[in-house]
Amino acid sequence: MIFGIGIDLCDLRRLRQTWARRGERFAQRVLGPGEIEVFRHRFARSESRGIAYLGSRFSAKEAFSKAIGMGMRMPMTWRACEVLNAPSGKPEIRLHGDLAAWFEARGLAACVSVTDEVDYAAAYVVVETKASA
Repeated sequence: MIFGIGIDLCDLRRLRQTWARRGERFAQRVLGPGEIEVFRHRFARSESRGIAYLGSRFSAKEAFSKAIGMGMRMPMTWRACEVLNAPSGKPEIRLHGDLAAWFEARGLAACVSVTDEVDYAAAYVVVETKASA
């Protein structure tokens, strides 16, 4: 059964302006430890691909916070929610700390889809209750 759905659109032009003002401090605030490694690697190869990655993760976390009905308030934090790719390339949500405990206690599961273009990144999240055996 669907618990919640969230969608978000991120304007990468605004994100680039924030990056110009705040630099990596912004990425460190938004990205978890696994994500920051991927971001740094992509940014080193291509600044535009790094910014697109940051935007898609920002968007996915906003969409996830909407799907769980919390917005950005405890236990939902930027770094407690990571969107990392499985070996197949499929994006997956990985939760940490109090957010992971909150999510598991409710028997929830999440699916995420992310996309980006030159000026925008978007994400769509569906959170469902796990089927009972």
